[in-house]
Amino acid sequence: MILPVAVLLAVMIGLGLLVTKVFNRDWPLTAEDSINRELAADRTDSWSAVSFFFSTLASTPVIIAVTAVIAIILRLTLHRWREPLFLCAAVSAQAIVFFFATLVIDRGRPDVPKMDESPPTSSFPSGHTSAAVALYTGLALLLALMARRTWLKALAWVLILVPIAVALSRLYRGMHHPSDVLASFLNGAACVIVMAKAVLDRSVQWGRNRLPAGARS
Repeated sequence: MILPVAVLLAVMIGLGLLVTKVFNRDWPLTAEDSINRELAADRTDSWSAVSFFFSTLASTPVIIAVTAVIAIILRLTLHRWREPLFLCAAVSAQAIVFFFATLVIDRGRPDVPKMDESPPTSSFPSGHTSAAVALYTGLALLLALMARRTWLKALAWVLILVPIAVALSRLYRGMHHPSDVLASFLNGAACVIVMAKAVLDRSVQWGRNRLPAGARS
């Protein structure tokens, strides 16, 4: 698990350097400011309330609380560790990648009125968005795998709409550039895939099950 996450961190840092140092004066990055300004100019009380809800839904305290509650419920109902550990690992991995990427990439927030206080981290990538992708996409994957009916499997993937709404909310509230949230989809989705392979894959044996039969006695 460590190597894929390290590779992902290197990719995120590379993307951040490309966005801020190499292609920052080229299209479509030059169009990002106009997108942020247009969103800021079209703000209304109703949409501001909606954006606040989804932005809060992906805030650090809420992400931690929701992840913990769901992990406990999964453990108590399924009586096994794979599913809760998978969800916790996916959310934790994206946070690690996000944190170290922001230490290297120094990108300012969009030059528009901001609706939230700016945390002392770089605008690239969006921590809210990557956390939402890891949590809600990871949960959608678990529900789809556990559901027995096809329509329930399909319904589980509706949860993907949550990180999309979070990304749009962060843009609307003037907290991130479009490329910030796009990179965060990569971060969150990659962490879900990596942890699904490492934790959910039943061909991967844990603990005593990894030992030869004669060595377990």
